[in-house]
Amino acid sequence: MASAPLKETDSKQSLLLGVDGGGTSCRARIADLDGNILGEGFAGSANPRTGLDSACNAIMQATREAMDKAGLGENDFGRMYAGLGLAGVNQKKERDLVLGWGFPFAGIFLETDAYAACMGAFDGKDGAILILGTGSCGASLIEGEMKTLGGWGFPISDHGSGASLGLAAVRFSLLAHEGMKEATPLSQAIMTTFDNSPENAVAWQDSALPRDYGSYGPMVVEHLSKGDKLAEQLIRESAEDAAMMIRVLHQRGANQCALVGGLSEFVMPWLPNDVAPIATLPQGDAMHGALLMAAKLI
Repeated sequence: MASAPLKETDSKQSLLLGVDGGGTSCRARIADLDGNILGEGFAGSANPRTGLDSACNAIMQATREAMDKAGLGENDFGRMYAGLGLAGVNQKKERDLVLGWGFPFAGIFLETDAYAACMGAFDGKDGAILILGTGSCGASLIEGEMKTLGGWGFPISDHGSGASLGLAAVRFSLLAHEGMKEATPLSQAIMTTFDNSPENAVAWQDSALPRDYGSYGPMVVEHLSKGDKLAEQLIRESAEDAAMMIRVLHQRGANQCALVGGLSEFVMPWLPNDVAPIATLPQGDAMHGALLMAAKLI
């Protein structure tokens, strides 16, 4: 929906804020109660598990950018109801930290980014989603009951995610560098980023975040289009991980599962035959779902 100008007579009406916060980026969308989009904003990572202040500041940065585009000022926070769909709030500790951070909004509906994506994918109706971004998480919304699947964080979970893909790519490249696997153009390109030094790779991993591992995803996709054997193997493994999660979501009663996130379009063509008919594209994005969450507060 196209952005709509804010009328002066609307200065006292409630506003909706929808935030989609993932491990790589944070997006915010402001709308009025009629669903007209007033402005959108963008910022960096908004995963509280990798830094509470940085995540919450990213939310505020994206929100302020959206407010600027909507012609809103600081005094408008008090009429803004926020739906926050954030990665890393599966557990009570992170949820409480976010809710207690001190946001200036009139109200907050906090859930996972998977919840927001599921709400948006089927416009609040029954279905399931599988997020394949920097992290991964499945969610099903059946008869009003939301159940999540996976999403416990990298590296112990987040199967089929960009971070897991990057980890697998780096691990294989190290093996190939030492002659334990067959080198490919992709493995050589990855080792070039470490100046062909395993020691540099070790030093890198000491401070590498999930998004740093995920940054190798575009390199895998680039070499996939060139027929690289390693790239194909890695994408097939990601597709198998995705299929594992889709099967469980289907067993829970979801007739369709929408794939969302930056990696989804590259994984979808490689899904096994038994899950391919279940996989679909979302009707709306996670910001739309977050706006639906915010609307529940009014």
